[in-house]
Amino acid sequence: MKKRQKRILAVIAIVAGVAVSAMLASQAFRSNLMYFQTPTDLVAIEGSEIRQVRLGGLVEAGSVKRLDGLKVAFSIADCEHNVPVKYEGILPDLFREGQGVVTTGLWNGTEFEAKQVLAKHDENYMPPELAEALTGENGHSCAEFKTVGEEKAQSGYTS
Repeated sequence: MKKRQKRILAVIAIVAGVAVSAMLASQAFRSNLMYFQTPTDLVAIEGSEIRQVRLGGLVEAGSVKRLDGLKVAFSIADCEHNVPVKYEGILPDLFREGQGVVTTGLWNGTEFEAKQVLAKHDENYMPPELAEALTGENGHSCAEFKTVGEEKAQSGYTS
């Protein structure tokens, strides 16, 4: 084998190695990616498989209930639906009814168990997906919400 052929083979091997490494890194990143979901998106998910998701919306007025210790139950809503949320831990200082929040946790098909709750830190900030989902005819004035239970009952869904 000539010196030139050896160099060409070495270049091909390096390019192939870099391509395989990039593919593996991309696959690892994609498997750990968690997309933002609204309550309407969660209600649309079929089945009762437990999955980890990031849920965002507004804390529904009148829904915050303090339970034993650090346990809290509340609802996150967009303009169409609301989702009941249970959380155990210290809530952020900015957490309140009508406030925009993003939570990370487990969705079981009817209820969301939050592991982390983040409150909106600036009145002007809102993820574009959430702003689009919450924008009704009159901005953020969402009149009525369908609860997850009502939505499943109307569609004939049984768990």
